[in-house]
Amino acid sequence: MPVGMGFTGNGRTNDILWDKYSLIIRGQRVFIHSGEFHTFRLPVPGLWLDILQKVKAAGFNAISVYTHMALINPSPGVVDFNDYRALEPLYEAAKQTGIWIVLRPGPYINAETTAGGIAHWVTSEVASELRTNATDWHAAWQDYVQGVITETVPYQVTQGGPVIAIQIDNEYSQEPATHAKYFRELEAVYSNSSIVIPLTANDPGEQRAWINGTGAVNIYGMDSYPQGFDCSHPDVWSPVDTNYHSYHESVNPGQPWYFPEFQGGSFDAWGPTAPGYDQCRILTGVDFQNVFNLHLWASNAKLINYYMLYGGTSWGALPFPGVYTSYDYGSAIAENRELTVKYPELKRQGLFLRSSPDFYKTDWVGNSTGGIVSVSNPAAFVTLLRNPDSGASFYIARQGNSTTTDITTFKLNVTTSAGNFEVPRVTSSITLGGRQSKIIVTDYSFGSSSKVLYSTAQVLFAGQIGGRDVLFLHGDPMHESEAALTLSGTPRIQGTEVSSVSSNGVATVTLLPGIQGLITIWDSSEQLVLYSDTNTAGTFWSPEIPANDSVEFANYWQFGTNSSILVGGPYLVRNATITGSTLALRGDLNDSVQLTVIAPDDVKTVTWNGIPISADVTAVSNLTAQGGFVGQVKPSSAVLGFTPPALTNWRYADSLPEICSGFSDASWTLANHTTTNLPFKPHYGDGRVLYGCDYEFCENIVLWRGHFNATENTKSVNLSINGGEAFAASVWVNDVFLNTSYGNSTNNRHILEETDDKFHFPQGSLFYERENVITILQDNMGLNESGPVIDEYKSPRGVRGFMLNTGDFGEWKVQGKVGGYTNYLDKVRGVLNEGGLYGERMGWHLPGFDTSSWALKDLSEGLPNAAAGVGFFVTTFNLSIPDGFDVPMSFVFDNTSQPYRSQLYVNGWMMGKRVSNLGPQYKFPVQQGILDYNGINTVAVALWAMEPKAVSPTLQLTIEGVYEGGVGGIKTNNPPWSPEGRP
Repeated sequence: MPVGMGFTGNGRTNDILWDKYSLIIRGQRVFIHSGEFHTFRLPVPGLWLDILQKVKAAGFNAISVYTHMALINPSPGVVDFNDYRALEPLYEAAKQTGIWIVLRPGPYINAETTAGGIAHWVTSEVASELRTNATDWHAAWQDYVQGVITETVPYQVTQGGPVIAIQIDNEYSQEPATHAKYFRELEAVYSNSSIVIPLTANDPGEQRAWINGTGAVNIYGMDSYPQGFDCSHPDVWSPVDTNYHSYHESVNPGQPWYFPEFQGGSFDAWGPTAPGYDQCRILTGVDFQNVFNLHLWASNAKLINYYMLYGGTSWGALPFPGVYTSYDYGSAIAENRELTVKYPELKRQGLFLRSSPDFYKTDWVGNSTGGIVSVSNPAAFVTLLRNPDSGASFYIARQGNSTTTDITTFKLNVTTSAGNFEVPRVTSSITLGGRQSKIIVTDYSFGSSSKVLYSTAQVLFAGQIGGRDVLFLHGDPMHESEAALTLSGTPRIQGTEVSSVSSNGVATVTLLPGIQGLITIWDSSEQLVLYSDTNTAGTFWSPEIPANDSVEFANYWQFGTNSSILVGGPYLVRNATITGSTLALRGDLNDSVQLTVIAPDDVKTVTWNGIPISADVTAVSNLTAQGGFVGQVKPSSAVLGFTPPALTNWRYADSLPEICSGFSDASWTLANHTTTNLPFKPHYGDGRVLYGCDYEFCENIVLWRGHFNATENTKSVNLSINGGEAFAASVWVNDVFLNTSYGNSTNNRHILEETDDKFHFPQGSLFYERENVITILQDNMGLNESGPVIDEYKSPRGVRGFMLNTGDFGEWKVQGKVGGYTNYLDKVRGVLNEGGLYGERMGWHLPGFDTSSWALKDLSEGLPNAAAGVGFFVTTFNLSIPDGFDVPMSFVFDNTSQPYRSQLYVNGWMMGKRVSNLGPQYKFPVQQGILDYNGINTVAVALWAMEPKAVSPTLQLTIEGVYEGGVGGIKTNNPPWSPEGRP
């Protein structure tokens, strides 16, 4: 399909072309059905295959991936694609799975991550406005982007790889001109390299950005989050956006309609009234996916990416201040990698799309408001899409009031190859049960030659299996459905729960309410037609049968293979292969289930994870006379009774020696800058700039020590401290606790990211005519994302004002993580893992540190003497989980509100930040690979008591589920403690 036959390209390759309908990849018209996945939020590369297999199993053919500049380019001149920062293992896993990739390297990515992904060193070292054509910003992103190019060039689709497009920056306006010139400079770097695939952009709304003019990209896209980001009232919907199609037609009608981000969940905020991700999973749940996703299809979008499909964990200092550690996002795949209640609906949609190539090229004909489509009840709203070549039509129905929960019944006038008529013809009506959408197909093809004249039942699967044309329909068990189709061959099984009337060779099949489970409508040597209730349909899988490895794109649907089977019952079917007469299925089980298979009829043996399964001959005979298999599969009992170890025998040490007399900060960094590249200048003081990032301490906890001489007139100190939303800062004079300044958030309301407090010196706390020290222990909650203020990512984390009521400060010293961003020690876990707590600087959080001399003290006892301060609690536990099991686990703190913050380290990785007085998070999933399933694990808790009162945190290890299966071969990479470089 070369350029000039109605297709457009970027002039650099013909492997990716497009027209007004869709992408054309290597000559094949493709509907890009994609989900967002951030590998940096799952820092165990071996588990990326697990996510991709779950993506593919749901019928998706693509993922969208942000890369994180701050992790990959942690300091000037350093580009690191090792370990979880690597792209190569992702690209290889995508090839193995058959998943396309749209790469989104920023440099700015937003993504609810610190500084929107921009490297922290850039925010302090670049004087000019970021994300413009300024020369110092241009120089700052060169190494990173060139590194991305080097890693990606050999994995473009043109070289047999999975990468089909690259996005330029993220959600940015085309004005002023400095923005447009910045885009042009980024595009020039790609164009002057061996990158030949298209460049895209994501407009944050209907702003018409990057379609024409300076900086315009090859393919325009628009993001949409119709429910916003507050899950507090998950049953209250905002209506659908009715403008999608008309906007597309008005701005880029010659390109396919692309949504780089469509709402697949929501982030959640700090605060005691934050609803939590379970509520987000309701707000954007099955009903939302059904109504809003299909509404998106009705706008004729053919490139869709759901953000997020798997959210993961914002471990360490990854979050921006507006979110906590979990980035579960209420996604279809939970943070701990379990499949959620949202997953089956996406799978039903994905298998429909994979089964329906006629849907990849459709004209938007009209809807029931404009009179093009006629419905008997105006409460129903129906949009008509039609394939101009085959005549296949897709009537997408929803409620006219998309937020209603009413039941609406209607009939629909359809145009078919057999004439125009009203459907249904036998049953009474089409029913929308509240928040529900349906697709009524006409002139729909399945298999090699079979046709559906119309169907008010929904299509799960249509294709050819073993030489037979197979159709799998489903419907709500409370609603009646109807399908008219051409049946061929002599039936061996004909459903008794259905009735049919034949006319002119077309059988009209009526499916009355009450059908539960799977039934066979028609079974002949030429056709198999199945029907089930919608929930049962959601338990079926359709793994693809890959081509021989010698075939290019062997694992890609439409390219290496067009063969698949049907498998019902298991928790997850990862893949399937046929060798001779043996069908080998691999997947996961969490319970005993009936395995139902529709495969080629030369399959005689079925294995599950390598174990042969006995057939239930009677059950098979009720399903189909050929190619069917029914049997029982059950997990072994190896770990079904597994209970997690108790976390006991804690060892304790004080982690705030900085407030003790005699502590020397001589080795700390002198904070003596009088200028800063940050646009947010100090409020008051003596001209010195006390911003952590200006001294290479950009993230996590930072300590400040201000020296001063006191007299009897010295009574107080004013401190303005900036830590970001939900931060805290505790202040001591000498060894006397003064108070804690609290940042705030209440579900993203009442936000306080900076405080300005007066701290009074208690009698006896000062040494007169001698040196005194103010110690500030400050949490940095991450740098802000892009906002209405220019360069908001250059957040002034630190002390923005300092003033004694009389007299002046002498030296100010600052300490964050050892080495700052230039010489940080932990190259595996990376620049965002550690902070400046004494215990962190000493490496107490790392496995192998010797705590045998520490005191035995249970975590629930809190700090000694109910003091304010910081203590480290460390213990170890052993796991012994057999290979072949995936056992998601979480560390669970007490769900109470107490004045403490804690940082959770598992085998050296900071996997959680618990803020007890704010919440809402108290459960912290930790993945295999960070957890050693077969060995000793170290857990450390840095406990910060923010007030001089007793706190009593508790911590338990819990099991979320036991799944026999998994991807296997997960390696740990948890470097142990070493004295090298430590103080």
